[in-house]
Amino acid sequence: MYLLRRQSQKPTPEDDSAQKDAKVKELRAALGPLSGRNLKYCTDGCLRRYLEARSWNLEKAKKMVEETLKWRAAYKPEETRWHEIAHEGETGKVFRAKFHDRLGRSVLIMRPAQQNTNSPEGNIRHLVYLIENGILNLPEGQEQMSWLVDFTGFSINTNVTVKTARDIINILQNHYPERLAVAFLYNPPRIFQAFWKAVKYFLDAKTFQKVKFVYPKGKESVELMKTFFDAENLPSEFGGQATLKYNHEEFSRMMAEDDVKTAKFWGFDEKPFHITNGHSGAEVAPEPLPVAPVAS
Repeated sequence: MYLLRRQSQKPTPEDDSAQKDAKVKELRAALGPLSGRNLKYCTDGCLRRYLEARSWNLEKAKKMVEETLKWRAAYKPEETRWHEIAHEGETGKVFRAKFHDRLGRSVLIMRPAQQNTNSPEGNIRHLVYLIENGILNLPEGQEQMSWLVDFTGFSINTNVTVKTARDIINILQNHYPERLAVAFLYNPPRIFQAFWKAVKYFLDAKTFQKVKFVYPKGKESVELMKTFFDAENLPSEFGGQATLKYNHEEFSRMMAEDDVKTAKFWGFDEKPFHITNGHSGAEVAPEPLPVAPVAS
């Protein structure tokens, strides 16, 4: 009876962790020899995220990683530089916040009402650039980021199309698995509901659970936000105490500096750039920039 009881015991957290570490090693072996950017990309943390996204199914995770490596080889997200897509960010429709959430995760702020272009490809490349930048600025040991979506002034006319939203969702789910910790949709108006009904079917179950609707009068949802963010950091647009300010010139300088960090991380030999005015068609000139350590 004692032996039966021992055999029926649930695995300990240590056993579960060891099994997952073994799965990561199996996935690395299944992928075969990697080199260059692929080797740099496929860290143990990265492979763990793909396994998690596919419920630890080795074959499915392997296929997913291979598809991402093909996508990255064609799309080259690590080669996009801010001066190439700065015009997309002039209004601050999407930008990385200066603050982190309570767990040190990067925060992307999205303001659909500030949409300023009609280019689906431009919108997607701009967002992909900022996702890559958010990852670059994660602290060691942290793999995820948080999104805050401000619906102030939202209208259907300023929103991206359903097709563009679907393409963005596909990139996020297929090539950045388990990067999103939570997405707070703050005080969306009724007219957003029709758009949401059209796009929510493209979300897989795991991503869908990470999308949280928050309304100022909804006590539970507001309390949930407080578990992720300090009130003094959170902008007033999201019920916090801070002031939300987007300065395109200042943000452009920060991104130009981060482009140097990106180049160093991926081993590029290139000259740094400095955006002199942050506007579309901005003059770009070489300028020495400090190189900060890159978060792994």
